[in-house]
Amino acid sequence: SCVNMEMSNIKSSVALLYDGFIQNADSRTENWLLMSSPLPQTLIIAAYIYFVTSLGPRIMENRKAFDLKGVLVLYNFGVVALSLYMCYEFVMSGWGTGYSFQCDLVDYSDSPQAMRMAAVCWLYYFSKFIEMWDTIFFVLRKKNSQVTFLHVYHHSIMPFTWWFGVRFAPGGLGTFHALINCVVHVIMYTYYGLTAMGPNYQKYLWWKKYLTTIQLIQFVIVTSHICQYFFMKDCPYEFPIFIYIIASYGLIFLFLFLNFWYHAYTKGKRLPKVLQAQTWAHHTNGVMNGNANEHYKDE
Repeated sequence: SCVNMEMSNIKSSVALLYDGFIQNADSRTENWLLMSSPLPQTLIIAAYIYFVTSLGPRIMENRKAFDLKGVLVLYNFGVVALSLYMCYEFVMSGWGTGYSFQCDLVDYSDSPQAMRMAAVCWLYYFSKFIEMWDTIFFVLRKKNSQVTFLHVYHHSIMPFTWWFGVRFAPGGLGTFHALINCVVHVIMYTYYGLTAMGPNYQKYLWWKKYLTTIQLIQFVIVTSHICQYFFMKDCPYEFPIFIYIIASYGLIFLFLFLNFWYHAYTKGKRLPKVLQAQTWAHHTNGVMNGNANEHYKDE
């Protein structure tokens, strides 16, 4: 009974902590899909990690890889359409209609503008679950080398942290990286969609070499924008923890990116040109956007 007492004490302490924590949440978003508590999304993310790292590869081990060409074309252009819509909504609900790109605070009112921003934040959060299909398609197509730690980490951590964003701070300067990410996704998934359409479309992919640069620019813009916070004299942003998360995320990716750049271009100068290009394409497309959706061409 002592053990039971202890257990119930721990449970009530955890419940109290959670209640205290959730008290500061945004009541406007609490009844939206997946928003009632972080538990449903934690289960989805755990199931995703288990499937792509263990169960999926085991199921596929003695099976032929699925040919998902049609599905991939639909999926990628579907994500392009969704990303375009989210770009438009982020611009219309703040980033193109009054945000200063400096100390932009969250508008917690019920005004149509504020609700529109909260809604697109939720949609961006939900889109991260859709993008988990990137990895599931790799597993079904037996492209297991694409399922890197970084890829799975990116697809797991983004929805997990964004739940807190939507529940506590859906708007303001913490959403700028989402807008930039949507712009980059329009470009990246257009590329993946065209690649999935087969060899006849290769001629339209002359701009492939710029994808790397576009991603590098993304990290520089996001990191520069969020790091302004640390130099502002007075910015009463409600939940600075998100700024620290975004800044550390931006810096980690910037560092990884420059590390690849160094290995592929500076140290790799001694490699033959073709090999250099292959190493670089594998690293950047396979890792950086967490959308290692490249390699749709059947090697």
